[in-house]
Amino acid sequence: MLVAPSLLSANFMKLGEEVKNICDSGADLLHIDVMDGHFVPNLTFGPVVLQGIMHYATKPLDIHLMVENVEFFVDLFAPLQPKYISVHFEEVKHLHRVISQIRKYGISPAVVLNPHTSEEGLKYILEDIDMVLLMSVNPGFGGQSFIPSVCEKVKNLKKLILDKNPNCLIEVDGGVNDKTIDKLKDSGVDIVVAGSYIFQQDNYKKAILSLR
Repeated sequence: MLVAPSLLSANFMKLGEEVKNICDSGADLLHIDVMDGHFVPNLTFGPVVLQGIMHYATKPLDIHLMVENVEFFVDLFAPLQPKYISVHFEEVKHLHRVISQIRKYGISPAVVLNPHTSEEGLKYILEDIDMVLLMSVNPGFGGQSFIPSVCEKVKNLKKLILDKNPNCLIEVDGGVNDKTIDKLKDSGVDIVVAGSYIFQQDNYKKAILSLR
């Protein structure tokens, strides 16, 4: 299982130092929550901030777009060449077109499902994407409690993936900690996003290892 610490929970007053420390502590990816204040009621990172982060990051970026006007934001963040760009199923009207847009930049496209959204809607798009991100909290803020029903969704999604695209990964974001990690592992999750659990501990390496 890969661990992608969410920088949303980092100390923004020393962000460069936080990025370096989390990379040195064994993170596999850096999860970046981009929020526009419209799709979710919060504002976070812009491309200028991420350009600064790139000077300290030694691990690939995993950019999660929680935005309206998705095509615009894909073009805005694609020059950073992240490993993944994830877009919300609930927001994109022409999903296949946006997936192709991301792929043309040489970036792995991923689709995000909110807690209430069924995995069945991905049936005809799974062959075209590299990852599905399942939200186990309502998007917009860190530090929320884990929604247990996501484990059933992971299992159902895993069946679809094995049938349509066995190489597609499953990532879960929200309420991930040492108490929920076993359920996620048993469900078949490949990547976990953890913010508060990691950044609120003094030893980032120990926190990441506890999830592995």
